[in-house]
Amino acid sequence: MDHAHHLAEFSYALAFMTGLLGSGHCLGMCGGLVSAFFMKVRHGGAPAYLAYHGARLAIYALVGLVAAALGAVLVATGGIGLAQGVLQIVAGLVVILLGLDLAGVSPIRNTVGFAPLAWLRKQFVGATQKGPIVGAAIGGAINGMMPCSMTMAMAVQATTAPSVPEGMLLMLAFGVGTLPSMLSATFLFGKLGPRLRGWLLKFAALFVIVLGVSTLWQGLRFYLVMVKLA
Repeated sequence: MDHAHHLAEFSYALAFMTGLLGSGHCLGMCGGLVSAFFMKVRHGGAPAYLAYHGARLAIYALVGLVAAALGAVLVATGGIGLAQGVLQIVAGLVVILLGLDLAGVSPIRNTVGFAPLAWLRKQFVGATQKGPIVGAAIGGAINGMMPCSMTMAMAVQATTAPSVPEGMLLMLAFGVGTLPSMLSATFLFGKLGPRLRGWLLKFAALFVIVLGVSTLWQGLRFYLVMVKLA
């Protein structure tokens, strides 16, 4: 098993653990939305839950695919080796900043999403009128585009993936990690105390920061090697 494969598995594991340990963050930010959504979308049952979370994961996968493709284009437009190192350094720094933001210790607050927040909220509320299955799928897709430091950190990380499919898989690993909390949001929302949610969020932030440091270190090493070869 080569070094790149080890790093890929390491990133997938960190992405999954970020999603899993980010349960408190997910419940705090989206638990109420999901609860209210499924209170309005009645009689959907398991198919509605599958449609909601399937669409949410599909959005994560699409974001990972686009991010990895963008990273590949950025690398291809310059000197391949040096550009790849610079991209990893920049991505690592951004992921570290997003992790610090998630931990609540950064002076820079992340308000960036994949679509305008006001428009997302309007569409999310309107999705409940589209029927239990179609509405749930629309709601889940919108949920996947909500502004969140964890998803943004994973998307930035995906730009440094060795290939486009691996960027998609990184975001999927993160999404699968969020499933336990998001699937049970209707039942758990409000039952996890703020202190426990805070500790879970700090653990998730730590994993994001470790991922950023790892990417930054890889980028620096790669850049220095390519500078010597230039």
